[in-house]
Amino acid sequence: MAENTKPTEMIENTEDAQEVCCDEHAQNPDTCGHYKLVPRDALAQKQLQNRINRIIGQLNGIRNMIGENRYCGDILIQIGAVESALQSLGYIILQEHMQTCVVEEVKKGNEAIMEEAIDLIKKLK
Repeated sequence: MAENTKPTEMIENTEDAQEVCCDEHAQNPDTCGHYKLVPRDALAQKQLQNRINRIIGQLNGIRNMIGENRYCGDILIQIGAVESALQSLGYIILQEHMQTCVVEEVKKGNEAIMEEAIDLIKKLK
């Protein structure tokens, strides 16, 4: 897909877009460029960005602690906090995925989406 090009600009027919996306996804799921069919609203995006910024701040704090040769136990506590924050972010994204993307695909008759959802849950642990 061309840089800075939205999927709807590339292929007008959503059925064709789904086929192209799935073919690309089958070949290389890490770089196929899936986009949400039901976009997040501005508030939801802002909330997710705020969470990510907090996590980045925590990671920078850990880097500084290591650079300052701080006590290992204190660093490990901060690492645990980052892991917890990432887990929470993952659960929020998973919930949104189940309530939007998965529901829409099931309505279309795509039962394979359930396998994907199960795999995503397993990866999130």
